[in-house]
Parts: sequence; structure tokens; C-alpha cells
Amino acid sequence: MIRANRTVDSLVIRTALPAEAAAVAALHVRARATYYPDGLPDDGFDWQTAWRQAIERLDGQVLCAVRDARLVGIASFRTPEGAPADTVKLFQFHVDPDRWRSGIGAALHTACVEQWRAEGRSTAVLDVHVDNQRAQAFYARQGWVPDPEDPPAEGDHHLFLRFAVPGE
Repeated sequence: MIRANRTVDSLVIRTALPAEAAAVAALHVRARATYYPDGLPDDGFDWQTAWRQAIERLDGQVLCAVRDARLVGIASFRTPEGAPADTVKLFQFHVDPDRWRSGIGAALHTACVEQWRAEGRSTAVLDVHVDNQRAQAFYARQGWVPDPEDPPAEGDHHLFLRFAVPGE
């Protein structure tokens, strides 16, 4: 759990609350829809329930970025199944598309890295959709590199990235 709210200018980064699951799911859907040419496919998946479960997990964390009482960014991470305890996976990372390029993503990423360092993590991993060039560029600016241990397979729709969590 994040030890205290982190405030950057008027942006507050804190642990998400179960009551915010609907707002988190709505932001997630808005952000993901931007890299699907025909919009996010309606597969009937219940994102609100999935986000509530992620927020309530004892072995993971969901951080949210709030500006002017509005949810503007989210990040979800935990140790992936079967991975060493010093590895964390960034499962979801989204900024409201209306707020892109405003520093929210960088501030939220910094908060994640600070949390990972406090938890003794040394490696972070994630996967990003191959068509999401904007996210790939963002992650590259933050220091993420292609994961040499997990190259994409033929026809895979995701790239796998790795981040070395800096020590104290």
C-alpha cells in the first residue's frame, strides 16, 4: 500500500478505493478505446467488477491520480503468478485521454517506481498492445526496454517490456 498520498502540484496520487471502481473502469475503457481503430470491442466483460476486485486484492495495488476531484490516471500492479518476489507486473496503466501529455503519466509512473523500490522490487514487467505506439513511446521515455526473456511470438498482439527498478 502506498504509505502516504503523493502530491505533485495539484495532482494527488493515492490508493484507489473500492467505491471508485466504476470511475476507474470508465477511465480504463476510454483510454483503451483510443488504440482500437473501431473502438474498444464490446466483449461483455465486466470491467467494473474486475477493477473492484483488483482494488480489493491484498497482494496487489491500484494507484489513482486525482486532479480537481476528478480521476485522471490509474495504475494496477502486483507480483505476477509464478514470478520471483522481487518482480512486479504493471497490469494496467492509463491516463485520461483528455489529459495526455500533461505530466500525469510521468508523475503516476514515478509514484509506482517509488512504491516498488519501497517494497524491495528490482524488476518490473508489462505488456503493451503492438498498435499502441503512444504508450510504447511513453514507456521508452521512462526507461522500459524490450524484455529479452519474453520476445513476442509470431502474430502476438503484445510487446513485453522490462524495467530495472533503481535502488535507493
